[in-house]
Amino acid sequence: MRILFTGGGSGGHIFPIIAVRQAFNALIELPENGKKINFYYLGPDKFAKENLNKERIETRFIFSGKLRRYFSLKNPIDFIKLILGIIQSFFYLFIWVPDVIFSKGGYGSIPVVFVGWIYRIPIILHESDSAPGLANRFLAKFAKKIILSFPLSKEGFGKHQNKTILIGNPIRKELLEGDTEKGRQIFKISSNKPVLLVLGGSQGAQKINEIVLNTLPRLLKIAEIIHISGEFDYENVSKETKETIQEPTYHLYRFLNAEELKHAYALASLIINRAGAGSIFEIAALGKPSILIPLPSSAADHQRKNAYDFANTNNQTGEGRAIILEQGNLTPNIFLEEVSKLINNPEKLKIMGQKAKEFYAMDTTQKIRDEILKTATRIDKKI
Repeated sequence: MRILFTGGGSGGHIFPIIAVRQAFNALIELPENGKKINFYYLGPDKFAKENLNKERIETRFIFSGKLRRYFSLKNPIDFIKLILGIIQSFFYLFIWVPDVIFSKGGYGSIPVVFVGWIYRIPIILHESDSAPGLANRFLAKFAKKIILSFPLSKEGFGKHQNKTILIGNPIRKELLEGDTEKGRQIFKISSNKPVLLVLGGSQGAQKINEIVLNTLPRLLKIAEIIHISGEFDYENVSKETKETIQEPTYHLYRFLNAEELKHAYALASLIINRAGAGSIFEIAALGKPSILIPLPSSAADHQRKNAYDFANTNNQTGEGRAIILEQGNLTPNIFLEEVSKLINNPEKLKIMGQKAKEFYAMDTTQKIRDEILKTATRIDKKI
């Protein structure tokens, strides 16, 4: 059997692909199956090459152009990239002849899905966000199934709603294997204070970094902090904190790999993060309380919709599974007050974590794997 993955190439596309790929290990390793499954990835690079090869996914990269509904001088260039990506996809799909295509969405998936449809290869789309992206809405007409992560996503697919299945967003299994004691060693945790884990998505978040820096001396009085600044903002944050913070309870990193992240998650008493679907479902699977700060400029305001869909509140205060702070209204004092209220209320942190865990079904990746197997054109009866 041959399974082809595709997506936009960002962490939000690649990490769920890894999670789904890992779900096949249990089948492949069963001696009674005796069946080999070949895995391929076709799309833009970004995070793909360094992360997918170690999962035994054969990777090839294509050109991709962005879809826009407005005038831009980049439109002609992106159109040419799109055509080149389609030509490349014709070649690779002809060589590989996959039985099914699993697409995580994003502009980079458009050439692959379109060519797969021409070749009559069954296509499964996966939508991570509460507000479906433009690429997935466009590709819905070519898909046999559309797997949703959030209940409200269904409305965004219009006349293609009959193709949707609500399953969830897959996360990497190793993130569930963190250990607090090992985490204390790795991050050199030196106090018994609660641990505040500050993240900003795969690229970091400048606004979150600024808020943390403005409140850092006061935050360190109530918590030990693991701060992931992101690659682009690391030098600025590092320079400022070296000049003003001498506390051994502040730990700054550019990024964390999966091995480090799982232990950071295990340590965290409270998580500060954006509201990307990947981050939300990791928080949910681990049963962690969180403060979510949606990115205001996210496409179709999807991060804000993700956050409120996850928090599951009618009054939009965000109280429940998570606290939501709108970036436009966020000040250092408001941020400090919300963090302090939670850190000083262990019972509320516990309840939030329990509610968050209810949002994630632990068999999510297995259900997605089974949908892929059912949809494949050639299903070996041993599998």
